[in-house]
Amino acid sequence: MGQTKNPRRAADNEAIAISSMLRTSPQKLNLVAQMIRNKPVDKALVDLTFSKKRIAADVKKCLQSAIANAENNHGLDVDELVVAEAYVGKTMVMKRGRPRARGRFGKILKPFSQVTIKVRQVGAVEEQA
Repeated sequence: MGQTKNPRRAADNEAIAISSMLRTSPQKLNLVAQMIRNKPVDKALVDLTFSKKRIAADVKKCLQSAIANAENNHGLDVDELVVAEAYVGKTMVMKRGRPRARGRFGKILKPFSQVTIKVRQVGAVEEQA
């Protein structure tokens, strides 16, 4: 099996796409990432297309990028791809604020996050085994 220790490197039957600086909290983004984990890519694309979450459109772009990477860079078959991993990370937080009563200051935090999607070709693993 072609396991790698570096999370940004993919094995022979895998492809990765990373979408960074998404303007949402990691907690909200993880709800969308949970929807597509361990699903075939065509089913995951349909779920993201019809999701009511605003950030689902950006996650869909990232998944389409991972599919394109798999096809063009790694020569994998698109029909056999499965979302192997979809995990979320925290990037930066914009700190804003507004004046409140009695001279106090109300803190407003505007978080950014990133999503990493790894797709894997399942047919190749079953043929080798």
